[in-house]
Amino acid sequence: MSDEKLRGVIEEALPNTQFRVSVEGTLYLCYLAGKMRHNRIMVAIGDCVEFVYPRGSSVGRITRRF
Repeated sequence: MSDEKLRGVIEEALPNTQFRVSVEGTLYLCYLAGKMRHNRIMVAIGDCVEFVYPRGSSVGRITRRF
């Protein structure tokens, strides 16, 4: 299985550092990567982020904020 890197905009913040990220009208459920939590990088609604979405998985991992 290969991982797919996507860029999107955060549409909704959910409990436990999970977010709904919109990419061209499609919503993905994502969580913050461990390094982003460790370094306390804040992510808010409207931020542009890069995330990794493994094929066959239901949840992506936010790896970068722009």
